[in-house]
Amino acid sequence: MRSVDEHLARITAAAVVPRPVQIAISEAQGLMCAEEVLTERPLPGFDQAAVDGYAVRAVDVALAGVVAPDEDEDFDGGEAELDTLVPGDPIAVFLPVVGDVEPGSRTPIRLQPRQAVRVETGAPMPTLADSVVPLRWTDGASQKVRVAHGVDSGSYVRRVGDDVQPGDVAVRAGEIIGPAQVGLLAAVGRARVLVHPRPRVSVIAVGSELVDIDRVPGQGQVYDVNSYALAAAARDAGADVNRVGIAERDATRLREVVEAQLIRSEIVVICGAVGGSSSKAIAEALTDLGELEIARVAMHPGSVQGFGQLGGEEVPTFLLPANPVSALVTFEVMVRPLIRIALGKREPLRRVITARTIGPIASVEGRTGYLRGQLMREERTGDYMVQVIGGSATGTSHLLAELAEANCLVVVPSEAAKLDPGDEVEVMFLAQRG
Repeated sequence: MRSVDEHLARITAAAVVPRPVQIAISEAQGLMCAEEVLTERPLPGFDQAAVDGYAVRAVDVALAGVVAPDEDEDFDGGEAELDTLVPGDPIAVFLPVVGDVEPGSRTPIRLQPRQAVRVETGAPMPTLADSVVPLRWTDGASQKVRVAHGVDSGSYVRRVGDDVQPGDVAVRAGEIIGPAQVGLLAAVGRARVLVHPRPRVSVIAVGSELVDIDRVPGQGQVYDVNSYALAAAARDAGADVNRVGIAERDATRLREVVEAQLIRSEIVVICGAVGGSSSKAIAEALTDLGELEIARVAMHPGSVQGFGQLGGEEVPTFLLPANPVSALVTFEVMVRPLIRIALGKREPLRRVITARTIGPIASVEGRTGYLRGQLMREERTGDYMVQVIGGSATGTSHLLAELAEANCLVVVPSEAAKLDPGDEVEVMFLAQRG
């Protein structure tokens, strides 16, 4: 029996990153950039107001807010128009307002000494103005503004190239494009960007007992749960998913379906008919496409599974259990990391933390257990606590409703047959809902 780490290492060694494609930046979020995006012009492209207020020369409002001196002290108010000086009170400066500039204005304004121009956030700065007095520090007048506080030169002004200069790297190759990167690409005028696309994953269900959800199951038949659930899991991992649906067991037809998906996919997932003669029949049906090895892996659920690289492009292909819980757990442990590597993620595995068990946990000695759990935090200490959902670790492994209630998988080491309340255990986060 192969260990989880050994089997996962074989799988991740087959990981490939899809060839780069150029797409609109609106579609690039979450993808890995495949080029060095250099800026061709400065950002901002002109000096602009950072707040609503009044563009001024800092020297003209230097006295605003300064405490007025006593009457017997020498005081030179300069040429700026001041309010009546009351010893001990802050001084206010009055400046004539000679214009009003909005964002997008293309009419240049030249500021003269001891003048102010009203500006809105993003508006181009008037010539000679070196700072902006925020609106809240004035009386908001349109003819002659009262300034209550002075500002330093450069205050509340976005200078040319403050963000990036021509030749700077806006987005680096290998960087995951998030909202900030999309915004920066737009800011430097890039409509399209070269990225490594989402890996294409095809999901195929196999089983003569399966019917699609738009039909009523007959005697001995069940709904095709796996192709829907696994397609959702692949989508959650970041893949571009094609849910093929139910394929016939007939060797020729199955081979045709799989071969068609190998041409259009970076990963193929076949679910159902794992174990015994059924899995051997599937492997033999696909033998012309490559070797699909059926292995026993020291984990539960999902100890029997298949993996190989099929077709001319050696596409990673999985054969997962028919049981929906086993299929989803196996997908989380084995398939999801391959998708995340293809996306360029530095940490392809789910986040794992340590928690204390609330109740006893039974597992299968000799196999790493991935048990459905509820993770919570203790209010007083903030420590993580976890409780396994359901009873026996083995007797209810098929219950999909329990997996739907879980927010984590409790990872029980292969050497442990049971854990006692208060024991520490590793916990793997699952996808967050809502």
